Amino acid sequence: METEEQARNRFQSELEFIQCLANPNYLNFLAQRGFLREKPFINYLKYLLYWKEPEYAKFLKYPHCLHMLELLQYEHFRKELVNAQCTKFIDEQQLLHWQHYSRKRTRLQQALAEQQPPQQQPPPHGNAAAK
Repeated sequence: METEEQARNRFQSELEFIQCLANPNYLNFLAQRGFLREKPFINYLKYLLYWKEPEYAKFLKYPHCLHMLELLQYEHFRKELVNAQCTKFIDEQQLLHWQHYSRKRTRLQQALAEQQPPQQQPPPHGNAAAK
C-alpha cells in the first residue's frame, strides 16, 4: 500500500512528466532514444490518460499536453516523432495556435468591455452631498 507521501510524490512526478509531453522537442528526444517503441513505456502512456479527467486536468499548466498524450496512443504518431521535421512542424503549429488564441482572446475581452455599460459613480458621502 502506498503512503500519503509516496502518493504525493507520484502525483508530482506524473504531473511534471505529463506536462513535458507538450514539448515536441522532448517527444523527439524520447522517440530518438527508443522509448516510444518500448511496450512498458507505451503502457505507461496509456495509464496516464486518467489526467484527462477534470479532477486531475485542473492541475495542468500546459493543457496541450493532453492532446499530445492522446496522439501518443497511436503507433504511427510515435514513429513520426523520430523525424526532426515532424517535430519542427508540431512546434510551429503550437506557436501559431498560441498566437492566434491570445489575439482572439484579447479581441473578445475588448468586445466584452465595450458592450458593458459604463459604471456610474457613487453619490458623494456626508457634507459634500448637502452643499
